[in-house]
Amino acid sequence: MGAFRGFTEQTLRFLRDVRENNSKAWFERNRPVYERELLEPMRDLAADLSETMLTIDPQLETRPAVGKTISRIHRDTRFSRDKSLYRDAMWMTFKRRSEEWKDGPAFFFELRTDGYRYGMGFYAASKDTMDKLREWIDEEPEQFRRTTAFYERQRTFVIEGECYKRILDASKSESVLEWYQRKNIYLACNREIDELLFSPRLADEVASGFEMLGGLYHAFWNLRMRAAGV
Repeated sequence: MGAFRGFTEQTLRFLRDVRENNSKAWFERNRPVYERELLEPMRDLAADLSETMLTIDPQLETRPAVGKTISRIHRDTRFSRDKSLYRDAMWMTFKRRSEEWKDGPAFFFELRTDGYRYGMGFYAASKDTMDKLREWIDEEPEQFRRTTAFYERQRTFVIEGECYKRILDASKSESVLEWYQRKNIYLACNREIDELLFSPRLADEVASGFEMLGGLYHAFWNLRMRAAGV
């Protein structure tokens, strides 16, 4: 059994409290709560997932540390209208170290006060990358079907990401258009707060989900490389 023991009610209470008491003085008084109830279990979860992630892709950054796989709770307010100093959510990402992270696929887990989610995809895919997805569907339809066949057999993930309003190719089936119409794309499992969140089993559940998405992750990387002309 790994280090992760589950999140706690105190984890969620801290996230609610930081939203209502968003000041440096309050946060510094409650830093031990942040480190014990939020940061420590996030580190443990990232550590427990690291073996699975490196099996999927040895180039992934898996160090369980803030600024590596774990988000900072401090917000950069320089270019934001929202001047809140601290986030009321926290997430981890597993992405390649040396690549432009916004246009490369990554795995993620995010915890909020009202739920959590995990999955894989692009944070902000370029138009070139998404055009390569459409070329893949058009030019290699059988390979696309084989790679994405798992999606119709499972009930864990849904496809998300902004879509074009205009139908790009009316000859495509509805199931193919779910991929084809995207301006950006990622697969997510969205869950409300439940018993799994407070259990060590969460690590196994997330790891299994990430393994399910492994083949698609590499297909997304191929699209990214094609868009870059590699």
